[in-house]
Amino acid sequence: MKVSLKCILGAALVATASAAAPVAVQAQDYPHDSVTLVTHSRSGGGTDVFLREMVKYLSNYVGANLVVENVRGGSGAKAMAKLATSPADGSIFYGTTPTFINTSLLAEPDYTYKDLMGVTNVFLDPQIVYVRSDSPYADLSAVVEAALADPGSVIFGVTTPGSLDRQVMEKFKALTGVTSPIVTHDGGGELLISVLNGTVSLGIGEIQELTAQLEAGEVRLLTTYTLDRLEDFPDVPTAREQGIDLVINKFRGIAGPSGLPEDILGAWENAIQSVLEDSEFKAWYEAQSLVPFYMGSAEYNAFLEDFAMQQQAFFKEYGIVDD
Repeated sequence: MKVSLKCILGAALVATASAAAPVAVQAQDYPHDSVTLVTHSRSGGGTDVFLREMVKYLSNYVGANLVVENVRGGSGAKAMAKLATSPADGSIFYGTTPTFINTSLLAEPDYTYKDLMGVTNVFLDPQIVYVRSDSPYADLSAVVEAALADPGSVIFGVTTPGSLDRQVMEKFKALTGVTSPIVTHDGGGELLISVLNGTVSLGIGEIQELTAQLEAGEVRLLTTYTLDRLEDFPDVPTAREQGIDLVINKFRGIAGPSGLPEDILGAWENAIQSVLEDSEFKAWYEAQSLVPFYMGSAEYNAFLEDFAMQQQAFFKEYGIVDD
């Protein structure tokens, strides 16, 4: 089955998502009792939340105790270095998002995504725009109107400098003519705090980062950067419906040190397919509006290379990097 992904560049990313039926992995089959899943996100960030929730169920299918470790610094550079210098034996993995590609292209770290290998993709993560509940902005059009009238009065908040949402703002500015300041953060948790305390006017993020605040009525959604409205938020119009042609798909997956053996890759491919069918985990990720989008290792690595090429083209188009 071929699925077309429309990314920030407006180009289609096509990946083959077909796979053999998942087979549960028995505990005695996996060579390690404990496995570390690294994230560059701080506690409460989107990747941190995703991984910590998933390991509750995934451990049963991998056949090992899975623990999450936050390795922060350099917008993912320190996390990539930890993975790249670790043994390729199935004892350590990394929670991937577009940030690890973008940091590799923008920051010239000692180790890049090329020093890792994709294991599987798990989800597409809809991007949303949110404000504090008492914000004067009722919709995205009101934000644009205010920002055009007085650029300094509207401060946009994003996560790390290498994040996909940071690039979304470049496209947003080009489409709308807005020139308001953009403030970067260490992750989604920090961005949420800035929105709540009024440091920034709005933030771009993911549903799982905001669940508690949405339920408490502390924040509200202005729009989604999706093709269609989210099922759990039917009253929130898409950016396209508000006259801004932006559709973004953020991927969430798993990578490991280069050179992982085939039996380890197979174990994780089977385990991820199985956990996506786990009824309890499914209830959680559907409530977070996460979209299952499984790719095995070969397909995922091809996807990542294609994504990197398109991101590089984006950076050149918008003058973020030199030709």
